Amino acid sequence: MDPTEVHRPALGTRAAQWLDTLRGWPWADTLATLRERFRADQLGLTASSLTFTTLMALVPLLTVMLALFAAFPMFATFQEALEKYFLHALVPDTIARPVLRALTQFAGKARAIGTVGLLVLVTTALSLVLTIDRTLNHIWRVRKPRPLAQRVLIYWAGMTLGPLALGVSLSVTSYAISASGGVVSALPGGVGALFAVAQFALLAAAMAGLFHFVPNAPVRWRHAWAGGVFVAVAFEIAKDALGWYLREIPTYSVIYGAFATVPVLLLWVYLGWVIVLLGAVIAAYAPSLAMKVARRPDTPGARFELALDVLGELARGRADGIGGLTLSALSARLRTDPLRIDGVLERLAAIDWVARLDEDDEPRFALLCDPGHTPARALVDALLLAPAAPGTPAARFRERTALGEPTLGELLAN
Repeated sequence: MDPTEVHRPALGTRAAQWLDTLRGWPWADTLATLRERFRADQLGLTASSLTFTTLMALVPLLTVMLALFAAFPMFATFQEALEKYFLHALVPDTIARPVLRALTQFAGKARAIGTVGLLVLVTTALSLVLTIDRTLNHIWRVRKPRPLAQRVLIYWAGMTLGPLALGVSLSVTSYAISASGGVVSALPGGVGALFAVAQFALLAAAMAGLFHFVPNAPVRWRHAWAGGVFVAVAFEIAKDALGWYLREIPTYSVIYGAFATVPVLLLWVYLGWVIVLLGAVIAAYAPSLAMKVARRPDTPGARFELALDVLGELARGRADGIGGLTLSALSARLRTDPLRIDGVLERLAAIDWVARLDEDDEPRFALLCDPGHTPARALVDALLLAPAAPGTPAARFRERTALGEPTLGELLAN
């Protein structure tokens, strides 16, 4: 039997599952989530901040990469392959060449400023990646990021090994084309399409890796890939749209003349960060979108109500002999966004009502308190109304309404 015949049904089944997933995907809820999170998380303002930080860090990042390539002359072809890739894959042709030429000149001058100056440049580059880290952790509602030393080590490895790995892959593919018959000036249509697909997959993979490894939260690869594919598709659309606009409507060239590259670069970097942040939202909210969970309005007391629902599910699970529930299980039972539940679980763990049990696959959460003998005051203080100074209106309100006097069991009673 042909070995390929064994794999065809599995591949066909997987493709059919992907098509079914795409057909049944809640596209309207996805657009609503993107719009809501863009407004609530102020992603437009965050993209502006990242644009400024990126422009400040472009020269330091390029300096580090060029210094790395200069230290190893055998990597000269990798540098050329990287420049071609960024010219054709990430930046519209109208602004790519003058920007890359200017950055290369700046980076060449930066290497001559001495050790202290290079240390300042490296610090500027690290400030960009730490800003990215903080932004992505905020999207995933992470309240405790990784230790600073660990984050710096991860990003430094990405800044040094990433360009090398990318350059190796691009150089190998370029060599594969030119090895048999010399360097070709134009690629056949099929080969050109193959390279376009490879560039698309490379960008999607890089973004998926960013969404999977950077947030200090468990992110499944399929969700990270969903965000990565979204970024790759949106980049292609934005690049073609901006290129068409600059060709057909040369407003910036007429107004700014030779200075037109600067505002266009600002616009492109801003659009790029908006796309990346929206891709992060896709990756972060893919679990809830796939489960088609109910969208709870963010009304006053909503977190207190959600905490009671979570505690009720954990209490029922303990009564049934279940040693804790995972975040995905709680989300499925309550049909609520897991990111919102995760924030509530952190507050419940802070008052020692819930314990997090770390496991290889997915952590479980177990109820520690006895609902029948635990006053609800700690929960009220944490999620409903914080304690107030005696004699204040808030303190008198707590006294009159006897907030916190019932036990947790009385609040959970059906």
